[in-house]
Amino acid sequence: MGPLEVVGGLWVIGDPTRKSGLSIALTPEGLEHRRRGEAAPLVTVEWGQCVNLGVRAAYRSWHASPAAAVANQSGHYWGRDGCSLQGNLRRPYEHWSARYTHHERRYGVGHVIVLEALFDQLSDAKALDRLGDPQWLGSAVTALSSYTSWYAPKGKRLVKATVRTLGV
Repeated sequence: MGPLEVVGGLWVIGDPTRKSGLSIALTPEGLEHRRRGEAAPLVTVEWGQCVNLGVRAAYRSWHASPAAAVANQSGHYWGRDGCSLQGNLRRPYEHWSARYTHHERRYGVGHVIVLEALFDQLSDAKALDRLGDPQWLGSAVTALSSYTSWYAPKGKRLVKATVRTLGV
């Protein structure tokens, strides 16, 4: 679903297989920002530290290039932060962000809409730790992955209903 996929039994945002690939692993303990070829994560953030999180997903890999920031006037997140996870952390309260590498494939608009809405919904529900539960996230992705519409309000309603059905 967009940049979210299962890699080695973990849900991962981004493409860890590309040259110098950056990715964000969603583990039961929290987020791990990783670089291809490095054994240890660059940064680890526990779920309890996260106040809120939002994902930005450029539809095409070139949208995340520095040059795309100049060309963008559509209101989408293009440029270097076009592929990133961002949010606020507690103790100390601070803004946090981590970039990930776009896959070679294009991300579908519907998938980006529901992925962004999923992060927003779990942030509002104070249930971001559900992202680290592989079974729960797998059920959510299965329910949401068929959404292909460009109509964001419908996608957001679908995510809200799905999260409620899955017990959040």
